[in-house]
Amino acid sequence: MLAKKMKKNDIKRDPFIHLTRLPDPKARHYWFSKLISVVIALLICALITNAMAPGSFGDFFKYLGLGTFSSSLQTLRVFQDTAILLLIALALTPAFKMKFWNIGAEGQVLIGALGATIAMKFLAGTMPNALLIFVCLALSILFSIIWAVIPAIFKAFFNTNETLFTLMMNYLASGLVAYFVFVWVPNGSAVLGVINPNTHDGWLPKLFGQDYLINIITVVIITVLIFVYLKYSKHGYELTVVGESQNTARYVGINVKKTIIRTLILSGAVCGLVGFLLVNGTSHTLNADLVSGRGFTGILVAWLGHFNPFEMIFTAFLVAFVTLGGSYAGDIFRFGTAYSKVLIGIFFFVFIASEFFLRYKMNFSTEVQAFFKKIGDFFAKIFGPIGRFFKKIFTPVGRFFKKIFAPVGRFFKKLFKKKDSPKEEPVSKEE
Repeated sequence: MLAKKMKKNDIKRDPFIHLTRLPDPKARHYWFSKLISVVIALLICALITNAMAPGSFGDFFKYLGLGTFSSSLQTLRVFQDTAILLLIALALTPAFKMKFWNIGAEGQVLIGALGATIAMKFLAGTMPNALLIFVCLALSILFSIIWAVIPAIFKAFFNTNETLFTLMMNYLASGLVAYFVFVWVPNGSAVLGVINPNTHDGWLPKLFGQDYLINIITVVIITVLIFVYLKYSKHGYELTVVGESQNTARYVGINVKKTIIRTLILSGAVCGLVGFLLVNGTSHTLNADLVSGRGFTGILVAWLGHFNPFEMIFTAFLVAFVTLGGSYAGDIFRFGTAYSKVLIGIFFFVFIASEFFLRYKMNFSTEVQAFFKKIGDFFAKIFGPIGRFFKKIFTPVGRFFKKIFAPVGRFFKKLFKKKDSPKEEPVSKEE
């Protein structure tokens, strides 16, 4: 009995599903799949909207467009939100390429916004506005760098889990901001309100009379710089090597600890720039919900963009487009604020699914294949006679039309057939 059990246990069975990595798709196939994913996600969102409000299938697309491109200000708002989300993804990209899983962008941006607010609130009127803006930027970057370097030091010297460390620091940052706002507001409402609404001290100036334009141009410049840094600089090469293997990096002479800290300084600096743009260039105020979860959304934008700064633009734009358009449609349909978040979730789900099926092939075990074959045979038995019945009916009909139109086809073929021109024989030269 024991021998029989051992023989049964020794039998190797195929796994239920076996995934096979496919070769990297060509660029045209990849972008075509992305466009198909967008279409599928939009159709799913429209169907869900129609189920919640019958007859609103077409109105969904209408309000999605009106909420984003109905005016120049709305259009700038879409590109502004795209820029902020893209900048957060850019801040995370160097750390992710090094396989330092920085989940703390939300807190790092918020702490940077706190630094900009301190300068904007307490130094207004003591210096020229240009100098005040520079001080706000410097403090914002400094605060964010400190917040990002703390987990980097612990990772480099004590090998702590950077994912949990950076995640917990998000809550610390939110608590600190809430505390300072509570202290600064004497009436106890915990709402700071617009800072320097009359003098506009510390506010970024309008460019060509347009809001947000200076934010967008700044992000375009940073996108190009990050791309060059990652692809062509020595530091970008070193962090990639550290991400592939720390032992290999040490073998070729790269200081791993220094690379970790230096990379997180860069991530913190870019997060500080985001906090500065949010306070000085966008909202001109501070609260614990200033970042609004974009620190976590930026993780998906960076990952779906394969850590390529230019590829991230596509995903960041779609998120901003669906968020603003979905919010407008949700207000019209009276679905509430959660409606746009549901739409974003659907988009990310479809995108991730398309990435999976584009890069992996699902191989089922022989038992599963046999099971599906039985199902196919079962349906073949049911629908096979029906198919043969229609084949018997329509086959004579097809032959009948073929006999009628075949002579007509031959006639036109002879009529339009080009006659071969006779070839001229070469004239021989007489001596």
